[in-house]
Amino acid sequence: MRNKNINIRPFIKWAGGKGQILDKIRAKYPIELGKNITKYAEPFVGGGAVLFDVLSNFDLQEVYISDVNRELIATYINIRDNVSTLIEVLYGIENEYLQLSTDDRKAYYYNKRSQFNQLKANFDTSVMIAALFILLNHTCFNGLYRVNSKGEFNVPQGSYKNPTICDAKNLRAVSAVLNNVQIHNADYKASCEFIDNKTFAYFDPPYRPLTATSNFTSYASNGFGDKEQTELANFIDEIAAKGALFAVSNSDPKNTDEQDNFFDELYAKHDIFRITATRMISADGGGRRCVSELLIAKR
Repeated sequence: MRNKNINIRPFIKWAGGKGQILDKIRAKYPIELGKNITKYAEPFVGGGAVLFDVLSNFDLQEVYISDVNRELIATYINIRDNVSTLIEVLYGIENEYLQLSTDDRKAYYYNKRSQFNQLKANFDTSVMIAALFILLNHTCFNGLYRVNSKGEFNVPQGSYKNPTICDAKNLRAVSAVLNNVQIHNADYKASCEFIDNKTFAYFDPPYRPLTATSNFTSYASNGFGDKEQTELANFIDEIAAKGALFAVSNSDPKNTDEQDNFFDELYAKHDIFRITATRMISADGGGRRCVSELLIAKR
């Protein structure tokens, strides 16, 4: 994987995406990255803002990404392995969608959402489910990926006049940098075998909710509560003991409760930095504001 010094954008919008704070995360990259640190792992890959920044700027021997969202991972794999076919399908969908009236677009969206859920229920990982994943992401409300208790994608249509559904140039660039990347539909713990003392790993787990109404971005039917946050912290300690370098993102409980030391205690062995980001912290219209987020790195 050669350093191409090119600008590659995430191919999807993603709730909690790291694009706006990428410079602050980049400041925590180890100075050895691309030199003595020759491997990179991102076990909660999501939209991949950090992944694509790393792939664009560093010379690495091995890269591992994973996520529990099967359809997201199927999309990554199809972009890597079948990008020309995917672009062809997306062009057809985009041409159909943009020619429709507002009412017909709505009907089209919900028809495609139903088709996506049918394929999802059948564990489909084809080019079609990848195309529908991208379509829904670019036309749904706020680019959310949320499922109900049945595991069905249930985000309503968004209001976009001319959404770009097929960005062929960027998709081809993404495909090129993913060429030798190991892509897995797996829990973060499966990365343990890959991660060693030559690895820098970035973890962006589901954030601990700041309020009772802010936990609306779940992309898997299983939850990620305090028990799971503690298990992740223990995993981080394990890879740190191996000599791996890492950074971890999460919410800062002190935004809403100054006495909440959950993460400060959980990651007391490591450096904890507080950075500023603009996030939606509640379901009401006034919920988007600047908040503190945590960035934890190996001490």
